[in-house]
Amino acid sequence: MRSLLPIALMMVFLVPLVLAAPSPDTYYVAPWGDDNNPGTRDRPWKSPGLATRRMKPGDTLIILEGKYILSEYDADILMPPSGREGAWTLIRGEGSRKPVLAGRNNLLTAIDISGRSYIRIENLEITSDDGAQFRDGIEALGGPVSHVVLKDLYIHHIDEMGINMADVEDLKIINCSITYCGFGSIGGPKGEHGGWRNVLIQDCYLAYAGHYYQGGPGPSPYDRPDGFGIEPSSGPIEIARTIVEHNRGDGLDSKADNTYIHECVVANNFADGVKLWGPGSRLENTLIYGRGDGSTQVTPWSPIVVASQRPGKFEIVGVTVDDEVGGNYIMHVQYDYDVPIELTVKNTIFSGRGPSSPIFVRKGVKFKFDRCLFYFPRSEFVLTVGEEQYSPEDVPKLGNNFCGDPMFVRTGFGGNGDYHLRKGSPAIDSGVGVLIRADLDGCPRPQGQGYDIGAYESGTCTDRVVTSIPREARGDQSTSKSTESEPYTNPPHKYERTITVIEKIREGRGLTTYLLDAIVILLSALIVFIILKISLKFARRM
Repeated sequence: MRSLLPIALMMVFLVPLVLAAPSPDTYYVAPWGDDNNPGTRDRPWKSPGLATRRMKPGDTLIILEGKYILSEYDADILMPPSGREGAWTLIRGEGSRKPVLAGRNNLLTAIDISGRSYIRIENLEITSDDGAQFRDGIEALGGPVSHVVLKDLYIHHIDEMGINMADVEDLKIINCSITYCGFGSIGGPKGEHGGWRNVLIQDCYLAYAGHYYQGGPGPSPYDRPDGFGIEPSSGPIEIARTIVEHNRGDGLDSKADNTYIHECVVANNFADGVKLWGPGSRLENTLIYGRGDGSTQVTPWSPIVVASQRPGKFEIVGVTVDDEVGGNYIMHVQYDYDVPIELTVKNTIFSGRGPSSPIFVRKGVKFKFDRCLFYFPRSEFVLTVGEEQYSPEDVPKLGNNFCGDPMFVRTGFGGNGDYHLRKGSPAIDSGVGVLIRADLDGCPRPQGQGYDIGAYESGTCTDRVVTSIPREARGDQSTSKSTESEPYTNPPHKYERTITVIEKIREGRGLTTYLLDAIVILLSALIVFIILKISLKFARRM
């Protein structure tokens, strides 16, 4: 009997703890709500910032349609708790139009996820309140973050950064439109824990950075507001099916190792188009044009820059590059760094229609151009390697490459271009076989007798292999959906800590939750009673 008493007493304490653990809750906020309400759909809270402080790991906060003014530091900033594997914390907008988080009073940010993990934020609009000062959209500068999904967000007219992070691992930015941010759409300062790692940016629109600041058209005090710009990071970074245009700085500037950019349009950015700094980086199936964004000012910027301070390999495959301004290199490789790297360029069109715009490759770089088409009608030289220069007549010395007019449908400079190939283009069927199954439109490669050079295959496309990037800007407030089913599902919720009834009452969790907890406690007591009774019977027999 005595030997069974400790077990019975242990069960008295353990069974209620196991059975009383509540499932994650779903809460609601609405512009017409009240923070004294229980946070249900019928009786929602009013303040999103306060609501996030009442959440526990794994909870869901539904922000109902309407406009929410964020002005008080830091009470109005949304600071959700971390979730964990199998119990993601979710904030999601709901309604026929995205709920609007509108900042003012120079508020630091709308959402701060510093130091958090397992967070999903979906279907929200974040902007300034009618031009009021408002700094960042989403921020993570106060500590490393991990396992974050940002989906279907519309962030615009922000004084500084749309998304501002230093150290992040496993970040997915899906189907987001981030425009008119004074300092840049996506980026952040140098991290202390590896910077950006395992990041996917897909089906996004990053545009007009620097064209807004504190209620006006800009420029902002920051001289190079990029569409995407990060400091040295471990990577990998993948940017896919994304439009990056009309930014006052660079289009895509990645200092991360193993950056993979594919199926993107980088158009009409004032400064550099695509910059690759980290070894192991690859640029594929991408269109780059319009450097200068309509300005004929001669600048030191280039459509493509490869600049690495460490040895490594870089690849450019199936890319179309067109430049109108001239006066600088259409691509320069290791211009500032005397570090040996390897560069392979295949099936790429270089069209430098402006004066004096050849390609520069530093001497010592191991490079190979294979089945590339060069068109430099106003440049004396096509390529400069150290002090050695290659004229159009010297192109055959580079291997299987040639010169000629690519015959685009329509070039663009400050406006949209159409870089499909017209019939008779020398780029048609002239490429080398590569392991790329589709072009920038998502059409199968090859279409004819061989691979076409550049980002597009010619011919009629009746069946797309992959979803092409959308041609329209997603700068709206509708509840848009991603162009493909979301592969990163929110795992089933779990919870790792028991919340007492008293805690729930204090946090305004409502009478329903209280009654459910009471029922669980009664059932626990009944089970313990049965266990004790069986134990006593067994003891008497002994």
